[in-house]
Amino acid sequence: MTVAAMRPQLGEEDIRRLIKGESPEERASVAHRLCRRIAADVLSDEERQYAKDIMAFLANDMAELVRRTLAVTLRNSPRLPRDLALKLAHDVESIAIPVLEFSPSFTDEDMIELALSATVAKQAAIAARPRVPESVAEVIAEHAGVEAVRALAKNKGAEWTDKAFADSLLRYGEDPEVQEGIVSRDQIPVHIAEKMVSLVSGQVFDVLVNKHELPAQVAIDIAAGARERATIDLVEQAGRTQDLPRFAQQLNLNGRLTHSLIIRALCTGQIPFVEHALAELSGVAHNRIWLLIHDAGPLGLQAVFDRAGLPRKYLPAFKIALSTYHETEFDGEAGDKERFKIKMIERVLTQFQAIAKDDLDYLLEKLDAYSDQQAEGDSDAA
Repeated sequence: MTVAAMRPQLGEEDIRRLIKGESPEERASVAHRLCRRIAADVLSDEERQYAKDIMAFLANDMAELVRRTLAVTLRNSPRLPRDLALKLAHDVESIAIPVLEFSPSFTDEDMIELALSATVAKQAAIAARPRVPESVAEVIAEHAGVEAVRALAKNKGAEWTDKAFADSLLRYGEDPEVQEGIVSRDQIPVHIAEKMVSLVSGQVFDVLVNKHELPAQVAIDIAAGARERATIDLVEQAGRTQDLPRFAQQLNLNGRLTHSLIIRALCTGQIPFVEHALAELSGVAHNRIWLLIHDAGPLGLQAVFDRAGLPRKYLPAFKIALSTYHETEFDGEAGDKERFKIKMIERVLTQFQAIAKDDLDYLLEKLDAYSDQQAEGDSDAA
């Protein structure tokens, strides 16, 4: 039923109830019915104008309940005109918040102006919108209250810039919810991750160092005990870094590129890192190391070992791991990386007996962790 068809079916009593009803509840009931039809029906130009007149009546109703009915029912609808959306946005919070959080009728400029003048609760509604463009995110980060910045940090649909990150940390970097929201984002800039190392602790710190790429020197300092409770896993960090040559170089300069670290990386499938580590220790170019490891047979690998100073007792472990690496194909299914790591560790542990106790304990711990991750992935898939 269209709005035009609806009009003659509304008797004089219904019109009176809508505009001058004896109680807000009566008017709200009629308003809800009308607004749902406005949102759902296909309207002609004449019908759209009539619908706008109805919405304008409702937006000016003295009863908060009626105006809230309009705001809640049409919060997602493009049929709510921009001028009425702005009117509702300046209303009391119970009416403004649904529209501020969801209405597609606002422009970016509208949201910026509203964020600069609104209450903190309204700012938080803007920060929680399904999409928050960069310009709006920057204004919230620089000017809004802490509740809004918390909402922005948690919002996966918010588009963050370096300025938004910097202003949020400058103003509310000590707030645990802001910290957790930022660290939980899919990506944060490297320099922001580095800055947050000194701010966060506990579980948030663990998420930071295990989810986001940190500069090599920062990762090394943490691993070396620059913080009392810090235990970053350098092997996992190596698998995330985008600059493996520099990472290996920094490890070597700081005395952290140990034989044990290379063995652990090898056994957990971090072969690209192992290649760059051996290139760093041997002083041989990476492309040459790659050929010697993968294409030159056992003598090539032995030559790399001798040049890099690795004990030959580790040669069997390398051969087992490289063989497993070359014969494994990722299937693209959930948990394929965990299955590969489990397979790699199990092969080395069962076929190579000369591994050091500390490394053995480490690999057994990793085996348990990867198995748990795989089980969680299988459970989610089911």
